[in-house]
Amino acid sequence: MRTSSHWIRLAVAAVAAVTLAGCGLGDPSGSDDAGGGGGGEVTGKVSLQTWALKPKFTAYMEGVIDAFEKKHPGVEVEWLDQPGDGYSEKVLSQAAGGTLPDVVNLPPDFALPLVKQNMLLDAAAADPKLTADYVEGGTAAYRFAGHEGTYGYPWYLNTDVNYWNSTLLTRYGLDAKKPPATLDELIAAARTVKEKSKGSVYLMSRKPGLMDFANAGVKLMSDDGKTFTFNTPEAAALLDTYRAAFKEGLLPKDVLTETYAGNTKLFSSGTAAWTTAGGNYITSLATDNPNLAPQVVSSPAMGTPPLYVQGLSVSKATKNRATALALARWVTNAENQAAFAHLTSIFPSTKASASDPFFSRSDGTNAGDAKVTAFGSLAKATMLEPVQANDAVKTVINQQIALALNGQAGSKEALDTAVDRANQLLKD
Repeated sequence: MRTSSHWIRLAVAAVAAVTLAGCGLGDPSGSDDAGGGGGGEVTGKVSLQTWALKPKFTAYMEGVIDAFEKKHPGVEVEWLDQPGDGYSEKVLSQAAGGTLPDVVNLPPDFALPLVKQNMLLDAAAADPKLTADYVEGGTAAYRFAGHEGTYGYPWYLNTDVNYWNSTLLTRYGLDAKKPPATLDELIAAARTVKEKSKGSVYLMSRKPGLMDFANAGVKLMSDDGKTFTFNTPEAAALLDTYRAAFKEGLLPKDVLTETYAGNTKLFSSGTAAWTTAGGNYITSLATDNPNLAPQVVSSPAMGTPPLYVQGLSVSKATKNRATALALARWVTNAENQAAFAHLTSIFPSTKASASDPFFSRSDGTNAGDAKVTAFGSLAKATMLEPVQANDAVKTVINQQIALALNGQAGSKEALDTAVDRANQLLKD
């Protein structure tokens, strides 16, 4: 999973000033209710907490809530929105103090600590239609090793696609219409770019991580979710491949240092000809570098696409279970998610959204093509990184990967150290 800063940027970056009129807030089919699983009448007061949606999306959220209250006379929704910074700590503090809202916005990694403390409702048990109405990758993100149940309604999703600078690829003898689709092809193309650009341009500009190990078939964690297990021969072989590429000069030297700008920044500056990013990246690139944006072409992610998930969970201590479940389903239904997607760079998590032309048909632009590529990838996208891999764990892993790539440690040695230290962090 990406760090929380990714979701902060996602939540506050509106890419179009679209009004909500005509977006269809609500669900005329009435499928927003939890199929009777709530075990009571939808009425009374409930609280809903979101993460960093004010002020950009105040009008949207108020429209969703007003429509819910109109559909269910007698319901009153108290909307709480927390700032981006420190949100995880805020949720944990609420949980410890017994003030967790009835419905709360939680990505899977934030939900796990509460699941461990038995503080979240098993949504699948309470709502039999959950798995039928939402995409499998979204609901699977809220199932945790060692815990029976599904502890969230997937709200909105994103994934990565490949972006290529077609001008640079063509200049250095590569076919922008047939970009690399495997790591071996990527390395071969990177060698061509290095040779023909005389080292002034890179194709590859990031070191590998847990997602790359997962795509290489490496089992990252034990079945019970208590132990990291990625120190395998397959992972070591992958690091060996990257170490050879780094030694050959196919990656920037600072990719292993604290000064590393990130591959999207290197791509935007024209230093790198390839990056990975979310499905609406070209739209934001048009603001950052309007001259580059028209030159960009996209292709599906190599291997299994990563899935990034935000969701709504219901507090197990809620005193108004039926209304809380109905509200979680209402906010995450197909029409409300579609309206949200018109405002920012996200994709819906409902199966009913598959035929929505806004996502499934390109407008003929390269940005439209990329959006369709990303949306089509969601069907097979999964969370490649385990939720236990928090920022502290990733820091340890990245440090050891850097040592392996620059030759200061053997690949297996670095992985063994990374696993030992990561597992110790799980115990702390």
